[in-house]
Amino acid sequence: MNISNKQFTHIASTIIGLLAGLGAVILKNFTHFIQHLLEGKFIKDLHQAFYFIFPIIGLLIVILFIKYVVKKKIGHGIPSTLYAISKQKGIMPSHQMWASIITAPLTVGFGGSVGLEGPTVATGAALGSNFARFFHLNQTTRTLLIGAAAAGAMSSIFKAPIAAIVFAVEIFSLELTLASMIPLLLASITAVLTSYFFLGDDVLLHFQLQEKFLLKDVLFYVLLGVFTAGISIYFSKVYFFISDYFKKFKNPYKRLLIGGLLIGVIVFLIPPLFGEGYETINNILKGNVGNIIMNNIFNIRIGSIWSIIVLLAVLVIFKVVAMSLTFSAGGIGGVFAPTLFTGSITGFVFAMIINYSNILQHQLSLTNFAMVGMAGLMAGVLQAPLTAIFLIAEITGGYELFIPLMIVASISFIITKIFIPHNIYAHELAKKGELITHNKDKNVLMLLDLDKLIETNFILLYPEMSLGDVVTNAVAKSSRNHFPVINNDKEFLGVLTINDIRSIMFDKNLYEKVKVRSLMHDGSDIIYYEKDSAEEILNKFKRTGAWNLVVLKEGKYFGFMSKSRLLTAYRRKLIDVTA
Repeated sequence: MNISNKQFTHIASTIIGLLAGLGAVILKNFTHFIQHLLEGKFIKDLHQAFYFIFPIIGLLIVILFIKYVVKKKIGHGIPSTLYAISKQKGIMPSHQMWASIITAPLTVGFGGSVGLEGPTVATGAALGSNFARFFHLNQTTRTLLIGAAAAGAMSSIFKAPIAAIVFAVEIFSLELTLASMIPLLLASITAVLTSYFFLGDDVLLHFQLQEKFLLKDVLFYVLLGVFTAGISIYFSKVYFFISDYFKKFKNPYKRLLIGGLLIGVIVFLIPPLFGEGYETINNILKGNVGNIIMNNIFNIRIGSIWSIIVLLAVLVIFKVVAMSLTFSAGGIGGVFAPTLFTGSITGFVFAMIINYSNILQHQLSLTNFAMVGMAGLMAGVLQAPLTAIFLIAEITGGYELFIPLMIVASISFIITKIFIPHNIYAHELAKKGELITHNKDKNVLMLLDLDKLIETNFILLYPEMSLGDVVTNAVAKSSRNHFPVINNDKEFLGVLTINDIRSIMFDKNLYEKVKVRSLMHDGSDIIYYEKDSAEEILNKFKRTGAWNLVVLKEGKYFGFMSKSRLLTAYRRKLIDVTA
């Protein structure tokens, strides 16, 4: 029986959803198994100081596992998936199907202050990519199956199938059409059913809406949007700063030692920062602040409400630091859980400050503001406002908080976007011009293989060559009308064209008198192989009006690129992408 490409894609999406759901279940259960072992009676009876060394032990195992077992780099979940879509034609290495299932639980289980969502999505995406490669599916279908796998992974984690679809579209810049919607829907529902089958009704976030949205609270939700934007900017800036700082250490064991020790100190002094932090989030959503505050190394009992606010603010400040250190020290994880952690506490603290300042006649709902605060941080840090709105709406079991979610998410997103142009996932790719967006023209340019557009079969000229040498050894033997001029170190000096010598090329009296140095001229502009994106190259052609530009690689002459080849490749790729 023959089936159409569309039917096969639907079947494949269902299978991918099942696999992504299974991946999420395995990853979650393995993490809980490690945590259960570490919290067992034997270790608890030894000494609480073990919490100090757990993170560095976990990170060491991860580094050794990657070095001696995987033997290949494991990228951070969602950024590595975005890179595969934008620069690898949706092809992800096969080891990514299983590597994160082991390394992420080791990182989180031993106390690394990161989440499991990113590695779960990356695992599912790798399964989708390799499934597509196995059946020799084209790039468009491969990318769609990666998005379906991502939707399946998120759906399985949060049991929120609609939000998972929105997440895949928003983060991976998928084109939202009926053709793409059905595969995403099939993968999402299959994955959530898989999660229900293996994990039952258990959910990550336990929340029951008890207080409805009140119109008189609108102003405070607006202020919460501004407040969460500020925290989002802090979150992103700290993450970028610590990541950039640790890049200075080339030795991975040095990064491990410094980062691991700092994480250990932070977790030892502030135990709620150990691991993902969902226990703390759930305590916040239930209003059980006491369970969080009492969990400190000094066993301090807090009486003053303002002391509680300060301690909760400390959790927000240091969660971001602990997360950034975990990544920088070599841990594998995601930023989704830390975002929810900081968001819930941010919303809760904001409502507490308003309530105990006696500004209002009535009291703001602490749990509602905590829930909406999570949406504010997701909209700011992840720059995914629609995902934030629908995820929290699905978790709360309805749309009672839909209006405040929209208010806070939109304000947080707009303000954060001004200061942080790209989210944490896309920051590095955006700097290199390798980020897929919803702009189809830019996406097509980004998908071009620039190496295939560079021409290198040019006859090279040197500044001391005579006109006679040029005519005899270059013009007569080449079909080109321009020639690069370089020195003995292959450094680019200029260009000589047929037009530059047309009036004198047949005057043999000048063959020995005139040198290339006196005839050549600077190139219109230069393409830098390492840093120029296709979009920047196209802009250089537009600015200069040139039809050919020289390409430099590592500061040396490498070849030429022509505008006609670039535009032809663009048109072909556009047909492939939209077919």
